[in-house]
Amino acid sequence: MDVLLLSRLQFAVATFFHFLFVPLTLGLSLMIAIMETRYVRTGDEEYKRMAKFWGKIFLINFAIGVVTGITLEFQFGTNWSRYSRYVGDVFGSLLAIEASVAFFLESTFIGVWAFGWKRLSPKAHAVSIWLVALAANVSSFFILMANAWMQHPVGYTIRNGRAELTDFFAVATQSYAVHQIIHTLAGAYILGGFFVMGVSAYHLLRRQNVDFFTKSFRMGLTFALIFSVVVVVQGHANGAKVAEAQPTKLAAMESLWETRQSAPQYLLVIPDEKNERNRLEFGEIPGLLSLLAYHDTQASVKGLKDFPSDERPPVTITFIAFRIMVGLGFLFLPLSVVGWFKRNRLLDSPGYLKVLLYAIPLPYIALQAGWIVAEVGRQPWVVYGVMKTADAVSPIAVSQVMTSLIAFIGVYTLLGIVAFYLIASAARKGPAPAVAAVSSK
Repeated sequence: MDVLLLSRLQFAVATFFHFLFVPLTLGLSLMIAIMETRYVRTGDEEYKRMAKFWGKIFLINFAIGVVTGITLEFQFGTNWSRYSRYVGDVFGSLLAIEASVAFFLESTFIGVWAFGWKRLSPKAHAVSIWLVALAANVSSFFILMANAWMQHPVGYTIRNGRAELTDFFAVATQSYAVHQIIHTLAGAYILGGFFVMGVSAYHLLRRQNVDFFTKSFRMGLTFALIFSVVVVVQGHANGAKVAEAQPTKLAAMESLWETRQSAPQYLLVIPDEKNERNRLEFGEIPGLLSLLAYHDTQASVKGLKDFPSDERPPVTITFIAFRIMVGLGFLFLPLSVVGWFKRNRLLDSPGYLKVLLYAIPLPYIALQAGWIVAEVGRQPWVVYGVMKTADAVSPIAVSQVMTSLIAFIGVYTLLGIVAFYLIASAARKGPAPAVAAVSSK
């Protein structure tokens, strides 16, 4: 193994582990804010219990997310110093805003919220969790803007041997960034919804705190249903944007080797990357790929062979990850629709509740598959069309990266075991007893 491969593996390990915690932070923060707002407006103590119970899980998840996010950013200096030097004026400005504004606000008010239950008025306390939710989502905006710039660089010029920012507004508002932000955040809110539904299903199957978890389930269901629709509708627009900005990624996603006018899609394809063909193409639907990519059944779609072999992304992993993401994305919608019709008789639907319990990992898998499509499908470019990944890696020894990679895997494995044990324990334990129940004893 060389430095490039090891550095990519290390960054992948750090990114995938970190992103196990980010989407739940985004989804839960909004739902907790809504729960606490309902408590303030109605005085219903059940919503306060809900905010505290889900808030405990949120805090565990948030703590691990912060730790892993900090170590992730360090790698831009240790493993990717040439990248940082070349595009730091653009990429670094977005991360600096995220850290100094959004993360500072988020980390400050998470402490206010966690320790302010008896020190703040209910309204002030509710404001603190809204600020946390706002800051967490603003933080994701800037990080996704930075990644979108790597996918579709705009608003810069090459000067003095490096990329320099010329138009921040163009970077922040480009359509590629808008599509990526909507798509990723909608996926995070789906995960939050399914997580809440799955944990609630666990307790409803045992008929524990039925009113509490019925209300929680319905809130998670509302998030899941709304954003499942958003993902399906907007996912198509996002795919069309990829076709426009990264035709090599589109070709890899579909394992399309030859340029085709009225390009078809197939029900079943088995790529043969080594021989630059497909071993199997079954169930042809003429013109469908052209229609989905360019809104015209007669449009020409470029195949991989039209691009130099050293500028093509890995096909098989991109192809498979794309189908996992799309398949799960379409699955979430019917699961949510069924729940909408069963929301008033959940206790009479044990089969559906079991499905939701075991479905908790599925949004995690979908989101990770989506990032594989985004990042592996961009290769061999670290900044598409501007800088190749091989030119971005630091000039360091193989032994150094191997040592840090092993250390990352070991530490993250330990952190993962502890984090998911604590989250699962808190989820299984359920909420604290209601005040009325305690005082009556």
